[in-house]
Amino acid sequence: MADFHQEPQITTLHALYEAFDQGEYLGNLERRLESHARHDHMCLLLPSLFSEISNGDVLDRIVERIAEVRYLRSIVVALGGASDESQFREAQRYFGRLARPDCRVRVVWVDGPRVQNLLRELEEREIPTGMQGKGQSVWVSLGYLFARDEANTIALHDCDIVTYDRIMLGRLIEPVANPNNAFQFCKGYYARISPDEFAMKGRVTRLFVTPFVDTLSRVMCTQGMPELQRFFEYHRGFKYPLAGEFCFTSDLARGLNIAYDWGLEVATLSQVYDQLTRRQVAQIDLAPNYEHKHQELSPDDTSKGLHRMVVDIAKFYLTYMRSHGVPLDDAYLDMLLHTYYQTALTYVRKYSYDADVNNLAYDLYAEEAAAGHFRGFLWDAWMQTKGPQEAKLIPSWNRVAYSFPQVYERLLEAVEADQADCC
Repeated sequence: MADFHQEPQITTLHALYEAFDQGEYLGNLERRLESHARHDHMCLLLPSLFSEISNGDVLDRIVERIAEVRYLRSIVVALGGASDESQFREAQRYFGRLARPDCRVRVVWVDGPRVQNLLRELEEREIPTGMQGKGQSVWVSLGYLFARDEANTIALHDCDIVTYDRIMLGRLIEPVANPNNAFQFCKGYYARISPDEFAMKGRVTRLFVTPFVDTLSRVMCTQGMPELQRFFEYHRGFKYPLAGEFCFTSDLARGLNIAYDWGLEVATLSQVYDQLTRRQVAQIDLAPNYEHKHQELSPDDTSKGLHRMVVDIAKFYLTYMRSHGVPLDDAYLDMLLHTYYQTALTYVRKYSYDADVNNLAYDLYAEEAAAGHFRGFLWDAWMQTKGPQEAKLIPSWNRVAYSFPQVYERLLEAVEADQADCC
């Protein structure tokens, strides 16, 4: 059962419905969304790797649940990892079952020759387009949506959610789509407990992001930097800042720079902080539990697993601090990583109490060891971000369209030509 706690800077929408009949709740929720759909074009953006199509136990269930809703007016799949036309055709057939007379489905072949040619042209015009990955795929697909100029509300979630259901989708969209609300951005959150191991997951959020942001907030306070203190308190207010599920208005999305590394989620929160007032931002409890694929720690390889994730996230925060007047050097980082580590150990102890009272497995030594690894990863991030480094952000579509007014027409032509070839 959820509590009633509200964060100072943003609105928290709790899962109070869990105390009552969930079938009745879902019916009422979807009726409200269908009513909103009369004046609000709602779009679902699905970043998906081609390899996920073969994961029938997960993606099949997601597609089946989405096919049951009647309030979406368009679905755009940001397809990555499709190396040739035959794979793109297969993806089109797979997601094509979501199409209805009142719901258009488009698969954006990000790695296809037409889109790639356009990206190269943008690079030649000195407009950075990032690197292959989720961030770039989302950015390209958002550009396609803006080129169509139809969607008012855009929801985004991953395609590896084991515990997916229609309540999760409806709750993600409703706060932004509801015309009685002022929200332009809503972030999902949830508990992450492995149903097989009966153990807490989400190590990077629990053991790195939360204690690190806490550390930064306190350090900024002691050093008399109230603006940065508020920034980190805002980040700390999100219960699951690395959640891949969020919903925003198209007006907001047009002005967002998109990160193309593992800093995508925290960079998005930072962009929202810069562009909206706090009353326009919400977070919502999406599910009693959330399960998806897990990453390896990879302590010896900065290019993969949780090692890369922590490094990318830390690099974003460190770059943000430097760009807002914090003179970082080796001694400063040495202080930060030791302060972070002590804060993380405090959280480890709290998690152990929480696990114990809930009869969950909890390896105190492994959690402390992970925090120790993350401390080292923070130093790796500092070594990589020294010098004239900038955050890995793709410019907003507002900026791109200003520099290259024909870009929307060109992108629309490329995506629709891919659809026509494969229909």
